[in-house]
Amino acid sequence: MKKRFIWGTVIGFPIYTLLVYLYLFHWTTPGVPEAFEGTAADPATFMTASEMALSEEYSKYRNLLFFIGIPVEALIYLGVLIFGWSAIFKNFSERVKFITVPLYVLLLSTVVWLISFPLDYLGYQLSGRYGISTQTFSSWMRDELISFWVGFLIMAILISVLYFLINKAPKRWWLYSWLLLIPFFAFMMYIQPVLIDPLYNEFTELKNPELEEKILALADEAEIPADRVYEVDMSEKTNAMNAYVNGIGSNLRIVLWDTTLNRLDDNETLFIMAHEIGHYVMNHLYMNLAGVILSSFVGLYLTYRLIHIVVRRWGGAFGVKSVEDITSLPILFLLLTVLTFVSTPVELAVSRQAEKAADNYAIEMMSDKEAAIGSFQQLTINGRSEVNPPLLVKYLRYGHPTMMERIIMLEQYENE
Repeated sequence: MKKRFIWGTVIGFPIYTLLVYLYLFHWTTPGVPEAFEGTAADPATFMTASEMALSEEYSKYRNLLFFIGIPVEALIYLGVLIFGWSAIFKNFSERVKFITVPLYVLLLSTVVWLISFPLDYLGYQLSGRYGISTQTFSSWMRDELISFWVGFLIMAILISVLYFLINKAPKRWWLYSWLLLIPFFAFMMYIQPVLIDPLYNEFTELKNPELEEKILALADEAEIPADRVYEVDMSEKTNAMNAYVNGIGSNLRIVLWDTTLNRLDDNETLFIMAHEIGHYVMNHLYMNLAGVILSSFVGLYLTYRLIHIVVRRWGGAFGVKSVEDITSLPILFLLLTVLTFVSTPVELAVSRQAEKAADNYAIEMMSDKEAAIGSFQQLTINGRSEVNPPLLVKYLRYGHPTMMERIIMLEQYENE
């Protein structure tokens, strides 16, 4: 099995990478269809030749890294099992009583992080080379380490509870786990704006009082319970732009990146905020929560059914004695990774519909087509984005409609 895994990876992975490269660099054509040439969605109308070339190159390399990374995590978990590392991790962890599961999770997380690091670093280098990232290496590493430790702490708690339930209720653990995840997801949505986000960036009140007053007027019109707008210092990390409304209850936050404030005029910024307010008005935050809860129910049940099949058939070769044994964790992660990939196109399609609805809400609220189109064009320029990505990229990466689709919708707004 080890030889088959090694040869399969050594031969299969380069072939897969070559096919992805050919698809992105030779089998697809950048730009917009002929019917949209000369419109506001055509990059040639709002970007220089140099900006267009950089955007095309950056998008291709960024998408290449994304597709290369898709099978990596699954291969890591499979390799951990095939080479017997899972049993080694367990034996080492059992030397420290009471924290056996957290220590196992730490060992497995460290291996995944170390093997994945080169791709992450290439992404950081690529972003810097094309003028997206302005972050120093030390600052980037700080964020990476924060993400690792925050992720580990959360995962250690979740996996400890999960394997307690697996041992206590072998036939119902998936259901009890799901029931416990419901309040956990809501809690994480509640605390993220005030506890997790500030670990990465500094949040202050919006420095432009006139703009804040206009944004709060939009929020008041939409009955959003907010009395301030937050500005986050992102210019030290990126040239990309963003704005969002997140959190629930008293922890709800309206947030603007300073890069957005620096590159858009007030009307363009107000359109972007109207879009984000639209998400709140149409309850997309809670719909996202409901979607996560529903997908976790399906995912946990399928994992419950499949993990027993895998352990029965290959458990001996993997050194996994039973599902209840912590050595089965890489199998569980492997199954969840595959199920997540399979469900991604559906989840992104739902997200694109929500983003389209928010665009419609924003243009109805603001009725400023020029500002709306200008904001999308600036987002494209500063993010080195494609206005019309290849189909596979759209269906596997895009949670928003393409910029071409969004701008064309705005151009047709008055006629409709």
